[in-house]
Amino acid sequence: MKDSQGTKVTIEDTSRILAIDLYGSTSRIVYDLGLGDSVVGRDVSSGFDEIKDKPQVTQNGHELNAEAILALDPSLIITDSSLGPWDVILQMRDAGVPVVVVDSKRSIDTTPDLIRQVAEAVGLPEEGEKLASRTKQEIEDTIASIDGHRPDAEPLRMLFFYARGTSGVYYIFGEGSGADDLINGVGGVDVAKEIGWEGMKPMTDEAIIDAKPDLLLMMTKGLESRGGVDGLLDSKPAIALTPAGQKHRIVDMADTDILSFGPATAGVLDALATAIYAPTPSDGASAQGAA
Repeated sequence: MKDSQGTKVTIEDTSRILAIDLYGSTSRIVYDLGLGDSVVGRDVSSGFDEIKDKPQVTQNGHELNAEAILALDPSLIITDSSLGPWDVILQMRDAGVPVVVVDSKRSIDTTPDLIRQVAEAVGLPEEGEKLASRTKQEIEDTIASIDGHRPDAEPLRMLFFYARGTSGVYYIFGEGSGADDLINGVGGVDVAKEIGWEGMKPMTDEAIIDAKPDLLLMMTKGLESRGGVDGLLDSKPAIALTPAGQKHRIVDMADTDILSFGPATAGVLDALATAIYAPTPSDGASAQGAA
């Protein structure tokens, strides 16, 4: 087969699969195709129950560890260009391991095709087409349901804010990051687009004040790393000046779920919408502050 980069890859053995990417999407797809028993390791973003006890091959966040990968003796690696260093991927190919590179763009629209790419790599194109079609329909039904139940007020102005307080890392996720698609999916307005924020870039006080978000979306560990909502507002006064900060209106979801576009996307959208519009205790997203 040819992968998304046009590289011809010969795959003869899928008994030891390593599916890794920034958001943990590819590993989830492999499991939903019924090949979980063949998965030998994981990236830090793959934290769902079935895989969480597998050896981790990323270090210092999302940095690939060549020794850890080779120690697992994978017969197939499925990845994209979101993890690095890229030399590690080239090293795997030099060692004779087939590496299939799938598209790194993550969005609602690209999710079915991502499923098809992974399915082709593992030799299950028919099963992949069924999973892609089912996932697409579930997402469409969920978005329609959200639109039907969303309050008739003006759409909420939302911003995806990434924090790692222990290392002083603060990012705004803008257009093309996947966060914009997530916000659109739950019926919000992505204010990062209004200020021309593209991709993932370090936060500035001016940008977040200009954006005037009504609500922040965050990863749970990121919010916890700043000591919760109060700690975040104390450490970043610019956020406290926004409507979201003034109302303490923040919705967080597990790091391994919120941007993991794949078969679970419909459930992610549903959980976020519930937390945003009808907050109640749940196992998915959680809402902080005033409605």
